[in-house]
Amino acid sequence: MTPELAGDAAPRRVLITGADGFLGRGLVQALAGAPEVGCLVATDLRPVPPERRLPGVVYDTLDVRDPGIDALLARHGIDSVVHLASIVTPGPESSRALEYAVDVLGTRNVLRASVARGVVHLVVSSSGAAYGYHADNPPWLRESDPLRGHRAFAYADHKRQVEEMLAEWRASVPELRQTVLRIGTILGERVDNQITALFDKPRLLAIRGSDSPFVFVWDEDVVGAIVHALRTRRAGCFNLAGDGALTLRDIARRLNKPLRELPAGLLKAALAVGHALRLTRYGPEQLDFLRYRPVLLNTALKTEFGYQPRYTSRQAFDAFVAARAAQGRPVAAPGVVSDATE
Repeated sequence: MTPELAGDAAPRRVLITGADGFLGRGLVQALAGAPEVGCLVATDLRPVPPERRLPGVVYDTLDVRDPGIDALLARHGIDSVVHLASIVTPGPESSRALEYAVDVLGTRNVLRASVARGVVHLVVSSSGAAYGYHADNPPWLRESDPLRGHRAFAYADHKRQVEEMLAEWRASVPELRQTVLRIGTILGERVDNQITALFDKPRLLAIRGSDSPFVFVWDEDVVGAIVHALRTRRAGCFNLAGDGALTLRDIARRLNKPLRELPAGLLKAALAVGHALRLTRYGPEQLDFLRYRPVLLNTALKTEFGYQPRYTSRQAFDAFVAARAAQGRPVAAPGVVSDATE
């Protein structure tokens, strides 16, 4: 069930960047036609195909690096911006420079234009990756813990830089309210990415001595949190994840698959050789990602932001497994017993 905008504020005039991405489509659908939204502008790098366009939504093509966003905000009298545009999974033709230009410089451009045109509220999809993949991360990360990113991973490094920039703008331009959501691993009925690919394999791979738990969040809960942010205009930085976490051992058991644990040194050497021979795009730095995943505590999300995700991490994972089975492409081995409704 889609959360509704409510309250006695004037109808929001909302612009979404990255609106034809995975999250963007769900958010546009949630906001389209809502009486509390006076104007909804959905922008993306490429034109949205006619079959995906919804009535009442203004669609426009926008590169977040383009100064033209200034005129677009002015033309529609935008007061709220949801900034989703980012390069999460780079393509083979991508480069670190391009990813920096989109993720960091693009966000700076959105900030500049928002301030210039009197936008009062900015919602930004950040990531738990901003905390970085580090051996000394606390078992549960709170919003007050340092954002260190990870230089070997462009996405994590850029999210850190974006958050540092946002903090500077909060200090210098406090009239622009910011809601920053540090999102955990997203699962949904149609999610396919490098994380879900790990679960497709006949056996799961773990690093010996490292539990490296996952915190999951259902895609509809992410959309719900963004709608809640627009409704309340509650400012702050919040970890967005379901309650609890699942280790790889937990996940292997729920998938009825064997878990193979390898020594860190052996896996690091194998990744180095595979990358050198171009057998894999991932190098030895991937080891940190596999064993030091940020584990997000969502207490502030519930108590300060006022949003309770519908699914726990466990329930999100089980819903993902059930959805895959219903689509005829099961991720679980025969005999798995799901207790998502417990």
